[in-house]
Amino acid sequence: MGGVGEPDWEPGQRGAPLPTLRWEQVRRHNLPGDKWLVIERRVYDISRWAQRHPGGSRLIGHHGAEDATDAFHAFHQDLSFVRKFLQPLLIGELAPEEPSQDGPQNTQLIEDFRALRQAVEDMKLFEAKPAFFGLLLGHILAMEVLAWLMIYMLGPGWVPSTLAALILAISQGFSAHWWNFRHFQHHAKPNIFHKDPDVTVAPVFLLGESSVEYGKKKRRYLPYNHQHLYFFLIGPPLLTLVNFEVENLAYMLVCMQWMDLLWAASFYARFLLSYIPFYGIPGALLLFVAVRVLESHWFVWITQMNHIPREIGHEKHRDWASSQLAATCNVEPSLFIDWFSGHLNFQIEHHLFPTMPRHNYRRVAPLVKALCAKHGLSYEVKPFLTALVDIIRSLKKSGNVWLEAYLHQ
Repeated sequence: MGGVGEPDWEPGQRGAPLPTLRWEQVRRHNLPGDKWLVIERRVYDISRWAQRHPGGSRLIGHHGAEDATDAFHAFHQDLSFVRKFLQPLLIGELAPEEPSQDGPQNTQLIEDFRALRQAVEDMKLFEAKPAFFGLLLGHILAMEVLAWLMIYMLGPGWVPSTLAALILAISQGFSAHWWNFRHFQHHAKPNIFHKDPDVTVAPVFLLGESSVEYGKKKRRYLPYNHQHLYFFLIGPPLLTLVNFEVENLAYMLVCMQWMDLLWAASFYARFLLSYIPFYGIPGALLLFVAVRVLESHWFVWITQMNHIPREIGHEKHRDWASSQLAATCNVEPSLFIDWFSGHLNFQIEHHLFPTMPRHNYRRVAPLVKALCAKHGLSYEVKPFLTALVDIIRSLKKSGNVWLEAYLHQ
């Protein structure tokens, strides 16, 4: 299964002792087509199976040659079911004298976080309330009806059209499978270049460590010292309309997600049939574009206020809790902010427990805050407007860092 000196044990040899491996052996297997990972001190060869991984090969590959125990627990709710797929991939276990994690990680923090997760499971905070999500779906449909009634009752003038577009902008969505495919990559390695798609945005924008790198290498594709200004022009307005819309459709077609494609087609058909009688085909298409641009603004500002102002750079190989806390912060909760942000103001809790239903973030937040206080970790909570302004401040700071490095190398 491996090369010279690699374990020759086969999964079918039931009852045979597992070969013991050291981290120095595991570290050699983090190449395309040759990846091992460690889960609960057991070593798995995922080289061939990664392409069949339901979450995509990139997501599981990001943890190559690492202890992926906490990521494994974070993304899988039915662990006994998933372990059936892992069993044929098992090739060994860490030697007894080897630590569970490779590198200088805080063992006590890891143990305390796992104890916290167990407590959260015992509190049943991973169980969704059907009534909550039923109300959420009803709320979305009600907003669509309200937007249509506004045009029907008041006519397709500028004021009702603008209000209808604003209402529709916060009631839309994407393919669930595509969203999980993309978003789980972000959760697995938040704010890590080439692993988190949300921050791999160079050469259009420079964030974090990329500012220094581009400056030292004398790279100037755009005037990055002004990126905090052109962000308004080519950032949020185009993200959903161009990138997400095209990527979403391509994913559904390539991966043959027919149910998602059918749902998307029903949305487009419903939208056009609803508004062509008022605007004609060109006007209905223009309204659709306006909705997507507004939706893109909402999406970018709400999601990036928790991430762009935080640490952004290359892989640091931190433990799960530390890596999530370094990349996220919270926004002060209120009934309006909770609703307007879709509970993404609880970004820390959302990242530590990505499969937790959003209505339970408030309940788990005090426990997470206590864990951070015990270990001296930052649990940052900002006012809403401060968080929005910090996006621009961070872009300006990164642009100035690039300019200084560019001029003085």
